[in-house]
Amino acid sequence: MIEAIHLSKEYNGLLAVDDLNLQVGNELFVFLGPNGAGKTTTIKMMTGLLKPTSGTVKIEGYDLLEQPIEAKQQFGLVPDTPVLYEKLTLKEFLQFIAKLYNVENNTFKRRFANLIELFDLENRTNDLIQDFSHGMKQKSILAAALIHDPKVLFLDEPTVGLDPKSARNLKDLLRGLVEKGTTIFMSTHILEIAEAMCDRVAIIDKGKLIACGTMQELRLQSRQKEQSLEEIFLELTGGSEYDEVLKYLEDK
Repeated sequence: MIEAIHLSKEYNGLLAVDDLNLQVGNELFVFLGPNGAGKTTTIKMMTGLLKPTSGTVKIEGYDLLEQPIEAKQQFGLVPDTPVLYEKLTLKEFLQFIAKLYNVENNTFKRRFANLIELFDLENRTNDLIQDFSHGMKQKSILAAALIHDPKVLFLDEPTVGLDPKSARNLKDLLRGLVEKGTTIFMSTHILEIAEAMCDRVAIIDKGKLIACGTMQELRLQSRQKEQSLEEIFLELTGGSEYDEVLKYLEDK
């Protein structure tokens, strides 16, 4: 489980994240918001990359500030801008990450074989990462996040750069992980993917949580009860611009 308790982050008097409270359990939880809404800041605080101004994050019951090693052992992370050791081969990189998490050698071999097959990387395992395309680097960081079989998985725009087959494989993988007990916290701009995959959705705007629930619960808050996630998102975050679009269409 992931818990954010009164989580806030202030930059020069501006609240990038304002008193956020969330509980995420064994589910695929999608975190949405316009650019600059506070999504990546929230994920960085939840994963120990950024210290909150106030509030608490707990991962599987471990306080991230007070028990950082224990908390970080519980999760894998795919950041919005992956950082890779480009002078390593793919196999060397995944071996390095596995050793950080004390993954046994036989377990590593099995997971390594499964992950490179999943992401169609079988023929590139001994190539330097510096020679990979953006999409292949994205696949590599996804494999690294999964190599220790984490209980919690944070994904910040995980489908960027993936080809359609790999994106579909990732979608199926995430649903399978949830069914096996993994907690997944994902940010994405592709709302069709989010709607098709999510158990629950949270929407943040200007640092504040403005909606959270299942698709059915979000539709109950919207103007029209059969709206798509994209339409709900625009209604809740679009403000006057969205209203002007609706007015224009009605006048047509």
